[in-house]
Amino acid sequence: MASNIFRLGKSVNGKKISGLNHFNDPLKHGNKASFATATGSQGFKLPDLPYDFNALEPAISGEIMELHYKKHHQAYVTNLNSSLEKFHAAESKGDASQLSALTQAIRFNGGGHVNHSIFWTNLTPKSKFSPPKGELAKRIDKQFGSLDKFVTKFNEKTAAVQGSGWGWLGYNPEEDTLSIVTLPNQDPLSTTGLVPLLGIDVWEHAYYLQYKNARPDYLKAIWQVINWENVAERFESAKK
Repeated sequence: MASNIFRLGKSVNGKKISGLNHFNDPLKHGNKASFATATGSQGFKLPDLPYDFNALEPAISGEIMELHYKKHHQAYVTNLNSSLEKFHAAESKGDASQLSALTQAIRFNGGGHVNHSIFWTNLTPKSKFSPPKGELAKRIDKQFGSLDKFVTKFNEKTAAVQGSGWGWLGYNPEEDTLSIVTLPNQDPLSTTGLVPLLGIDVWEHAYYLQYKNARPDYLKAIWQVINWENVAERFESAKK
């Protein structure tokens, strides 16, 4: 039932792009809940974290991870399910004005759920870190000059996000290229026609308790715990 909502989107290069289509992310399973909401519609739940809250220290503190996951991500899921229930009720009544009003809440909270579900898998404990290899490493070198130059460019663009938002490495299937993109709030990268490979959250709740207002310091540290194996797997999947 809920999947009908996530077909809302826009056309990019003549193709229909779903704003929240990465609930179909081939590398994420279990986003859909095993329970039904009060109206009988399919609900969503938090994905399981693949590591403990303190596993990303010192780059990201355990306190931040626990609050980020249990409070902020959970809030997006709760509000998404609530908005979907209201949407279904309005749909059954044919209330077009209410449907229109709820669309933004679904996009925002659904985007928050999608973005964070990708973000958790893009991270790994420092002890398991390994730099990009294979085709992904070659593509980064070809397009950006080197991994260091890519990180510098990514951090410069992402540090400059005004207010809240995300920095992304995306794959353009139309052009077979990689792109660094920033988006405000919880806008999903799929609305641009790109496939998300790597996302870094620069909402203050992702770093403020540890780094205060020094967003560049957070961005510098987070590369110690990037899961390049996950990014490479997303890259290979996106090219198929």
